[in-house]
Amino acid sequence: MKDYLFGKTLVQLQEVTQQLQLPKFTAKQIAHWLYNSEISSIDEMSNLSKKARLLLNDKYVFGLQQPMKVSESDDGTKKYLFKVGETNFIEAAFIPELNRKTLCVSSQVGCKMGCKFCATGKQGFQSHLSTNEILNQLRSIPEFSTVSNIVYMGMGEPLDNMENVMNSLEILTSEWGYAWSPKRVNVSSIGVVPAMKYFIEHSNCHLAISLHNPFDDERSAIMPVNNKYSIKEIIDELRKNEFGRQRRVSFEYIVFHGLNDTPRHSKELVKLLNGLRCRINLIRWHQIPGADFPGTDETRLVEFQNELKAKGITTTIRASRGEDIEAACGLLSTKELMETKKNIPKL
Repeated sequence: MKDYLFGKTLVQLQEVTQQLQLPKFTAKQIAHWLYNSEISSIDEMSNLSKKARLLLNDKYVFGLQQPMKVSESDDGTKKYLFKVGETNFIEAAFIPELNRKTLCVSSQVGCKMGCKFCATGKQGFQSHLSTNEILNQLRSIPEFSTVSNIVYMGMGEPLDNMENVMNSLEILTSEWGYAWSPKRVNVSSIGVVPAMKYFIEHSNCHLAISLHNPFDDERSAIMPVNNKYSIKEIIDELRKNEFGRQRRVSFEYIVFHGLNDTPRHSKELVKLLNGLRCRINLIRWHQIPGADFPGTDETRLVEFQNELKAKGITTTIRASRGEDIEAACGLLSTKELMETKKNIPKL
């Protein structure tokens, strides 16, 4: 089976050209065609010699895969479904807004973290996405050229797939790649501390931490990973690093009625984050199958926001998007997975 060129870093492309005994400069030429053009085949790399294209075609293909399905919301949000392997699926969400167009990408098929409120976690962990499969979610959609921001907040825990996620960030932000500013990229994590530390040291992209509760015992009840990496350990690691205008740390916080939206919780959040340059994004809870959590009403949501803002913490309420197309992470792929399993004949 031929390997994919799309998704390889410059160093990896240099290894390819070295193995094929091609001139060193060929690697940068290939990178240009992969990440700064709209071609989709090796034969279209017109400034490569015929010999180079023949050698590449013998072992490689360009490596793009089109989405198999798209759902469009009344608000303009689009949910793209991609097939991975024979029976697995991932999804990416395109979210157009007035001043930006954001693509939310997945990093794994399923997830091993087991958060009680997450549809993806209910699939269990299937596999890591390759760098090709991560970036293909951007490159293969019709809105590719209009995307202004990328968030790694789709299926999976990005920092559990460190090598492929870091390679994809390198391609996005390097001069020989897409040359995006790191400020256009936000990577979300539940707080896998060793990987988070590596990410902070080796990438300038923004970081978002899925917090959801400031008390260890309560967070552990809905996020088992907290038993291994406590809130204090996560925050202590963040305090060692400077976050400011050039780089932001934010906290994602799904708001559940009575479970994490009380004055006791807002006071603990203020205490926990005191002195740390950050922002909190409050997220409305939308029901998913098998997760019976109560959502906070709008009045209390705004009160909770105001309690945090009054203590100097920048706090926003994230707008709900794509509710009519199952835009919550993992819902569409889980549905497709169940349909596929239902249609597989028993031996």
